[in-house]
Amino acid sequence: MFLQVAVLLTLLSHMPALDACPKCGNMVVPYPLSTGDDCGNPRYRIYCNNGALEFLSAPGIYYRILSINPGAYKLVIRPPLIGKNTCYSSDLSVGGLRLDENLPFNISVRNTVMLFNCSDNILLSPLNCSSTSYCRQYEEIEEGSGCKGTLCCHFLKDSSMTSHRIRVRVGGCTAYTSVVDVKPKDPADAWNYGIELQWTSPY
Repeated sequence: MFLQVAVLLTLLSHMPALDACPKCGNMVVPYPLSTGDDCGNPRYRIYCNNGALEFLSAPGIYYRILSINPGAYKLVIRPPLIGKNTCYSSDLSVGGLRLDENLPFNISVRNTVMLFNCSDNILLSPLNCSSTSYCRQYEEIEEGSGCKGTLCCHFLKDSSMTSHRIRVRVGGCTAYTSVVDVKPKDPADAWNYGIELQWTSPY
């Protein structure tokens, strides 16, 4: 028995381990996330571009990674910029955020999504488009001022919806942002802006 364990330990010590990847800028890249072919798990690919960690969507848009919680299998990406004069999200041309459904990432249910510059058809949906919607608070801070006065709504990204997409389009809603784990009593400038993604364990 002792000999078998010793042989196993020797074999393991000579195997090329795919460990956690090196830091990207100041951010730790925990396993299984991978920034290269020689570390992490390649199915969990993210990108280190000029010292910043980024997540690549299915249409090819990079989103800055703001934080990673390896214990919860979650990371938060920065929502797209919204044009001050257009109220268009910077990813409007590709229809918003869309994840590759063949990869182990999806959009978590802790995101409160706000849609802006919407057509009247949105009023037929179950979304909250009232004067008490969170989107009205967002319009009052500088980042959301470009969408002030447009028809806007918010919704919690719950499990009954597609967990791989936040959609915007001309003729629908042209801009969006997201807050993780929103606290109703907090002012809009204190919200945790981001889109929380979660991944499945590789084991």
